[in-house]
Amino acid sequence: MGKWWQSAVIYQIYPRSFKDTNGDGIGDLAGIISKLDYLEKLGVTALWLCPVYRSPNDDNGYDISDYRQIMAEFGTLGQMEDLIKKAKQRGIKIVMDLVVNHTSDEHQWFIEAKNDPKSKYRDYYIWRDPKAGKEPTELKSVFGGSAWEYDEQSGQYYFHQFSRKQPDLNWENPVVRKEVYEMMNFWVAKGIGGFRMDVIDLIGKVPEKNITSNGPKLHEYLKEMHQNVLADTKLVTVGETWGATPDIAKLYSDPEQKELSMVFQFEHVQLDQFPNRPKWFTRPLSVVKLKEVITKWQVELADVGWNSLFWNNHDLPRAVSAFGDDGIYRVQSAKMLAIVLHLLKGTPYIYQGEEIGMTNLKFTDIAQIDDIESKNMYQEYKAKGYSNEELLQMISHKGRDNARTPMQWDATKNAGFSSAKPWLAVAPNYQTINVKAALADKESIFYTYQKLIAYRKSHEVISVGDYSLVETKAEVFAYVRSYEGQSVLVIANFSKNVQKVALPKYQIQTPFIANYDNSPRDLAQLELRPYEALAFEITDHL
Repeated sequence: MGKWWQSAVIYQIYPRSFKDTNGDGIGDLAGIISKLDYLEKLGVTALWLCPVYRSPNDDNGYDISDYRQIMAEFGTLGQMEDLIKKAKQRGIKIVMDLVVNHTSDEHQWFIEAKNDPKSKYRDYYIWRDPKAGKEPTELKSVFGGSAWEYDEQSGQYYFHQFSRKQPDLNWENPVVRKEVYEMMNFWVAKGIGGFRMDVIDLIGKVPEKNITSNGPKLHEYLKEMHQNVLADTKLVTVGETWGATPDIAKLYSDPEQKELSMVFQFEHVQLDQFPNRPKWFTRPLSVVKLKEVITKWQVELADVGWNSLFWNNHDLPRAVSAFGDDGIYRVQSAKMLAIVLHLLKGTPYIYQGEEIGMTNLKFTDIAQIDDIESKNMYQEYKAKGYSNEELLQMISHKGRDNARTPMQWDATKNAGFSSAKPWLAVAPNYQTINVKAALADKESIFYTYQKLIAYRKSHEVISVGDYSLVETKAEVFAYVRSYEGQSVLVIANFSKNVQKVALPKYQIQTPFIANYDNSPRDLAQLELRPYEALAFEITDHL
């Protein structure tokens, strides 16, 4: 058997929204500890925590002011050590979010760099003189506006690819790299299971040449990181790489390259967007394109590298709202998405609440929005003449707050998340969509996830088997996984319409998992109900 993370399932936690125990309306480490039994019951192997480091919270923790301390709202370093220990007792590893493309402007390094241009910390960041009295380049920030912020005190600009309060680190400085590796080893020594690496493809930036991602020294830096931190460990590492192609992903995740375990690629979650237009402008999802993209990544990384598998995360719309039907077929389509994803080759990630089918919101007022990206977009496009209704519809569809509403634990006030008013409003459907209700219903989405996680752990055909697409109707996604004489056939209807499918090779079969019922089905003349998904253990390969 291969690495532990090849048969693992990783659960992503957004700590601010998971569980509050001290009544301040903000999730905390004690809240995560209190729900470890629930996560053990689900069966997950590791928890990826979004940043819990000390931060002024300009970008919800992705602006770090001290990498070795815990944000006061979340708890203490002692509680973090307790979480690592108590999770380990349940066979669960902790994966830390590593944010090293940038820091907060309140990090001591940046404070020193800004106050004293002659200090060694000045070169920890990227400073440039004005060009013709303006910004050094025309590069734009991901959050809108210029990527350069003018510093009156020194008469120079500093570079920031995100908020102006998130200055980019200068990875060309070897001292910066050494600081990062020492910080990583600080956490490794505490017993963590690995790192999720935020926008790691941006660390090789060359602003003068307008290069932000996949810079010329990126892989050199990652190899050095591997050598200084990751070599001879069993740590899992996953890089967030928005610009990755399969060929680039192989560079990251081929074991011979000695860089990362895997990367997050985002091609499939951008299929509802128009090329070269902001994410807010969308079109209907093409199931044909979705099958093409998933198949491409399954085939291209089959023997070299490794896939991460996910439908959503803290930056993306809720899975059932984006890829399924969050109305009448919410339960069926949420189960369908689980079956399709978890039987692919790669490491699946579950985003908190996905296992109970949490949905997007319908925002009706900009005052409901917390996310800096959504608020900046609203102001920018309002100035261009877009209506309030149009902008709120865009945010309801693609805004990051959809994923960040508090976890829905039960039907009591604030969904059992907190005894106080939560930092972000709870979704109004919490009285019917919640963990307590899911655990009480043996046919709930939760138990479909539980079965899939257990199946992956016990069947090598899923963790290491080959993948092949089955050609069928446009709205139907069917594939086969094969390994050492074992095969699994997965069939899923991605539509609200009944789909007739003929797979005469198999005839009568009984699914080992299904989202309607497990009765025998005639594959020679199969009628798939809306969003129906079935998986069969078969004896012959298509």
